[in-house]
Parts: sequence; C-alpha cells; structure tokens
Amino acid sequence: MKVGVIGLGDIAQKAYLPVLAVLPGVELHLQTRTPATLTRVGGRLHLPPAQLHAGLDALLGAGLDAAFVHAPTAVHPEIVTRLLEAGVPTYVDKPLAYELADSERLVTLAEERGTSLVVGFNRRHAPGYAQCAEHPRELILMQKNRTGLPEDPRTMILDDFIHVVDTLRFLVPGPVDDVTVRARVRDGLLHHVVLQLAGDGFTALGVMNRLSGSAEEILEVSGQDTKRQVVNLAEVIDHKGQPTVRRRGDWVPVARQRGIEQAVLVFLEAVRAGEVLSARDALETHELCERVVRAVHERSA
Repeated sequence: MKVGVIGLGDIAQKAYLPVLAVLPGVELHLQTRTPATLTRVGGRLHLPPAQLHAGLDALLGAGLDAAFVHAPTAVHPEIVTRLLEAGVPTYVDKPLAYELADSERLVTLAEERGTSLVVGFNRRHAPGYAQCAEHPRELILMQKNRTGLPEDPRTMILDDFIHVVDTLRFLVPGPVDDVTVRARVRDGLLHHVVLQLAGDGFTALGVMNRLSGSAEEILEVSGQDTKRQVVNLAEVIDHKGQPTVRRRGDWVPVARQRGIEQAVLVFLEAVRAGEVLSARDALETHELCERVVRAVHERSA
C-alpha cells in the first residue's frame, strides 16, 4: 500500500510517522516544499529518493492508495481537493478548513467521488476518553488550557478548541437542544471561551483558557454518584468513595495514549477493505465551531 504524507512538521514527525513507518505493507511517500526537511526526514526513515517528493504532482504520480495531510490549515482546501479529485482516500488534520463553506465543499466532493475523507479527531480513539463513553454522563466537563496564548478567535477555535467541541459531541448521551457560548475578548484576541451543550438529563461544558497559568487537559464525566477524571490523556481517576488511579504504562507510546495510532489503523484498515469513510459527522463539529466563532464575535462587537 502506497501511503503519502503531505507536510512534515511537528505533528507528522512526532505523532504520525512513528506509527506509519513501522506498519507492515506500507510504502511511505513523503512530500513537502522544504527540501532540507524532506532530505532529513527521508534519511531518518531510510527512504529512497523515489519516495521523496518536492511537489504534489510528483506525489500523485506515485499512484497513492491513501494520504495523510499534515500541512498548515490554510492550504488544506487546495491539497484535499486535489487528492479527492484523484480518488485518493484522505486523512486530514483538524480542521478541514478555517471557513465552514470550504469544509462543506470538501465533504460534498468526497461524497460525490465516493472517496474516504477522515478528519483527525484522535481523542475519540484515546483509551481514557473512549472509556468515558462507557461511564454515566449526566455532567461532562472538559478543560484544555494554555499559558500566554490569546489568539485570533477563528484561529484558536478551529485549530485548538475544536478538539474540545468534538469531544463533547462524542460524549453527550443524547440530542443537544441548548447551546450557550461565553467568552472574553480583548484587543481582538480571545482569552477564554466556554461552551455549554445541554439536553434531556445532561449538561456538557467545554472550557479553554489561554491565560490559565498552566498547560493542561482535563476531562471529567459524572453521574449516578460516580465520576471518572482523565488528566492529560494519561491518568484515569475513578471516584466512588476512595479514588482509584490508573496511569499510562511506562512502555505505552504517546501516539497510542492520544488515540493517534488507533485512528491511523482504523483509516488504513478501511482503505484496505474498500470501505468508504464519511466526514459528515466531522462536519457537524465544524458547524458547531462556526456557531461558537459567530457568538464570540457578537460578544466582542
């Protein structure tokens, strides 16, 4: 199976290539517009020159069976369009695009071409979070905080807060009938945002504070007098009387802990089986993010 990787930044090098490089039956083809990076990464993976490509045309000429897109968000629409038009099943980092209209167009194009399109919401596959889907979920609280990083609202919400939005959507136990957004914007920069989703018998809160004093990610689900807490995707604490703690094993790879390895395997297994995967559900997350962006701008106007 010929698998292309487009974009060789941190996320590709730290998370995806270590998984892809050891999969049996996978012939990796790399593409980036930065020659030095292409040579360095290709050399580290012992790839021959024929599997290193400076342009997308050359990469497509290799006859790909699947592709992973890790290029900057701004160029996702152009790259994903080319891949889908060539009939290449495509896995792309979130978000699909900064603008909802572009995301809608790409999902529609994939459906028209009968080609898989997958958005990398790896947290749905992370063991700690997947286990939360089996827990009572009358109240869900997710915090993903940073230090010293106020940012343009659209960029922050689509590049980062989207993980919180998608995780809440993944975990809510029923239809959402109420959406509330609160935010603090100063000088055009988003300091924090809070999203509340509510439905029959449940409330879900998503919080991102870019001036929190700590870089952390904490998920809590509770109900029926029990609580499960996941700290930084690595530590699971169950509360029912005396807390019990389960930590990531010393030899568990970070890519597996964060659900990236599982997401890669699900995608490639579908490609091998000829199964077409849809990004329609992922588009609903983008639609909700657009709703958050609009609410933030209304509050800051």
